Amino acid sequence: MATAVPAERDAVAEAFTGAAEDVRPPGVRLRRTAAGCDLLAAGVGPALAAASTATALTAAALAGTPYGLVVSAGIGGGFPPGAPLGSLVVADAITVADLGAETADGFLPVTELGFGTITHLPPPSLVRLASEATGARTGTVLTVSTVTGTAARAAELTARHPRALAEGMEGFGVAEAAAAHGVPVLEVRAVSNPVGPRDRAAWRIGDALTTLTEAFGKLAPVLESWTSV
Repeated sequence: MATAVPAERDAVAEAFTGAAEDVRPPGVRLRRTAAGCDLLAAGVGPALAAASTATALTAAALAGTPYGLVVSAGIGGGFPPGAPLGSLVVADAITVADLGAETADGFLPVTELGFGTITHLPPPSLVRLASEATGARTGTVLTVSTVTGTAARAAELTARHPRALAEGMEGFGVAEAAAAHGVPVLEVRAVSNPVGPRDRAAWRIGDALTTLTEAFGKLAPVLESWTSV
């Protein structure tokens, strides 16, 4: 199952051959491909992504056809120079960047408050195979509820997460839902803009969608054959 907003979902769908049909578990919309993968338009932001993914996972489990893997796919911002425009990133760590508390001494992640988690780790073997198949860079992908729009915020995130290559708004929510069901997760991001000062003129959404489509053409056989056993 891949999660994406509609344009990203269509980019992923192009990589899977054959007809597709819409299926409708309560509250979500899935597109089932002939290759056996379900595509979920999860929505924008970690909360909606988590809710949509959890609904789809629960519906499949109740139907006796549980998923074996969840892939969060989409476009996002890249931290220069590690992830330039048009590049592809596969997460080896999916980390929520802004779940915690602001204090006089700075930001404290929720783990330092004594509860919760801030990182989910995709299966290393799958990360390696996905990177080899697509030529993607591997590193931390941050999940944020507010897209970074200033140099100061970009620098703060880089200081706290020096391995970060990209940021998106859904990956951690998807990973939380997958973890609750005991299902492995992977996150793939094509870089559409640099993380930093908000500059719509610098966005390359079309190029990023092309990168994502081409990547899934190479990634599809890996996803279909990979097993966690």
